[in-house]
Amino acid sequence: MDKLKIGIVGCGAIGSSLAKVIVKEFSKEAKLGGLYDLDKKKTKDLSKKLSGSSLAMDNLKQLINKSELVVEAASAKVSWDIAKYALASGKDIMIMSVGGVANRLKQLTALAKKNGGRVYIPSGALCGIDAVKAASVGKIKKVTLTTTKHPLSFKGVKFVEDKRIKLSGIKKDTLLFSGTAREAVKFFPQNINVAAVLGLAGVGVNNTYVRIIASPKATKNIHEVRVEAEAGNISTRTENILHPDNPKTSFLAVLSAIATLKQILQPVKIGT
Repeated sequence: MDKLKIGIVGCGAIGSSLAKVIVKEFSKEAKLGGLYDLDKKKTKDLSKKLSGSSLAMDNLKQLINKSELVVEAASAKVSWDIAKYALASGKDIMIMSVGGVANRLKQLTALAKKNGGRVYIPSGALCGIDAVKAASVGKIKKVTLTTTKHPLSFKGVKFVEDKRIKLSGIKKDTLLFSGTAREAVKFFPQNINVAAVLGLAGVGVNNTYVRIIASPKATKNIHEVRVEAEAGNISTRTENILHPDNPKTSFLAVLSAIATLKQILQPVKIGT
């Protein structure tokens, strides 16, 4: 069987971690088709670390042409454009910046069906997605996500700057936002991908309620989910260790991507 050719868009913490795992652990089933990042230095540096021959691609089109599965690990600003281009080219895609496609599920589905592609969205830094998916087959009454992070995790977020919130001045737990998952991913595109995943798995981003709390005591990214459903009530709490290369990314999000890739490559799938 031919090895699956995987191309990675985005050479940050998630993209780099995935690339290394593909080369070191999945070499029998897959190989890197290429790497691409707007920051050419990042692309070239990662390529040199992983291979004697250059994996660095000059543009997105070149990367997609050399891949069968495209992994988007760039940003919510471009994830929809990358997904659209990959699917239109008949390729499969794994989307990490889920906030960028949270409102595009019908379009993603239509594109994938039309061109024979598949879309993979990992659970990310959130546990319990399997139970939410199962519960959604029946009736779900209410879904609430409460995310707690250290104030400095929200540095550079326009929503916070527009509200003139001084992050360094936060001395106690402070509610930064409450609203729908659709609003949350719009205002916190780098911090709350889990809200998009939860919404897509359950009752949709318009009907998933989100609270975001800045806590000076927080040393981990904490996500608490409460689901009231016909099948029963579900409560989960995930305390995420920060990724050593990027404090805005939870380490579990990277491992979730690796686990999803493992399921793609292996014949047995465990879990909903």
